[in-house]
Amino acid sequence: MMDFQYALEMLGTFFFAISGALAVQDQHDDLFGAGFTGFVTAIGGGTLRDIMLGSYPLVWIGDIGYLYAIFAGVIVAFIFVKSLERLKRTFLVFDALGISFFTILGVEKALALGVRPEIAAIMGMFTAIMGGVLRDVLTNETPVLFRKEIYATACLAGAILYLILFCVGVDRDINMAASIILIFTIRVLAVKYKLALPNFRNR
Repeated sequence: MMDFQYALEMLGTFFFAISGALAVQDQHDDLFGAGFTGFVTAIGGGTLRDIMLGSYPLVWIGDIGYLYAIFAGVIVAFIFVKSLERLKRTFLVFDALGISFFTILGVEKALALGVRPEIAAIMGMFTAIMGGVLRDVLTNETPVLFRKEIYATACLAGAILYLILFCVGVDRDINMAASIILIFTIRVLAVKYKLALPNFRNR
């Protein structure tokens, strides 16, 4: 029976694959191109994390379930693309769910490999955002990391909450759920209300 963490990994992969596939829907109708973008979006952050942490085989190579989750996400996006186009902020929702799941999974993976909590928080953020950065590069968009909306900061906030609750002994599943909800909420509110960090130069 799948445990809670593995279920989240598959859901996060599925949601990111959908967001990656949807990112190219207005540019061409090529299923392979959409599938490739979905694949890179789903595994990009985890792959970079594993390389930096020296964890081999890479997570998606060691478990075929990731490829199945990606395939399912791309197919769902392909079949329901017209319906998804009519739903406002669909892309935002799937992307926010993806970064929420993958931040916490990245933190846990880093902690399991014995790194310091500060590094684990950064690895969680990297896991979440780098797939989206690669997606935006592939689709000729300004990487979301460099837009004004709060994005990476939401991931970092969730990672810090997870580490705090972890240190005080909160149940793992409750901790993961609370941290994921925090990231998702911050990201959605940031887009809805156009929240942003202070500009680096115009102070």
